[in-house]
Amino acid sequence: MDIHSLFEKSAEFHGHQCPGLAIGVRAAVEAQKLLDIGHSADEEVVCVTENDACGVDGIQVLLGCSAGKGNLIFRIRGKQAYSFFNRNNEKSVRLILKELPQMESREAKQNYILEAPLDEVFEIKKPGYPLPEEARLFPSIACEACGESTAEPYIRLENGKKVCLDCFNEYFRV
Repeated sequence: MDIHSLFEKSAEFHGHQCPGLAIGVRAAVEAQKLLDIGHSADEEVVCVTENDACGVDGIQVLLGCSAGKGNLIFRIRGKQAYSFFNRNNEKSVRLILKELPQMESREAKQNYILEAPLDEVFEIKKPGYPLPEEARLFPSIACEACGESTAEPYIRLENGKKVCLDCFNEYFRV
């Protein structure tokens, strides 16, 4: 499939076409080439996204990364940046969107993102952290304040009681 067909396929999932979706589609296509990956059946491909914007939908559609499967990890930094990892060959890459030239229309911007040379669209680096571990299953613990079950890593101890993050009173001094 050519990149425009992949963009249209992603737009069906996303709900509309936009430059943000084009960013994720282009990042996914380039990650496939750079890391020798395809659509992830399980957790062999991992994406760590630094935003929760439109582009993430393109990555889900084209690479099969999803939060539920544990291979789409949100590390929110407010950046149009994505780190991709191939568990099978241990290759990785971080793609950071460059400042784009001004365009007369959204469609022109989308086409530029999809068609311009890679080095005009993204800065290419190595991720600054190792491959995230595979998703783990944790026991659930009932919050002693609200009674709701919570995964063990998200329980806090407060006044001798096990409480969930919603019931926990954060302590800040600065």
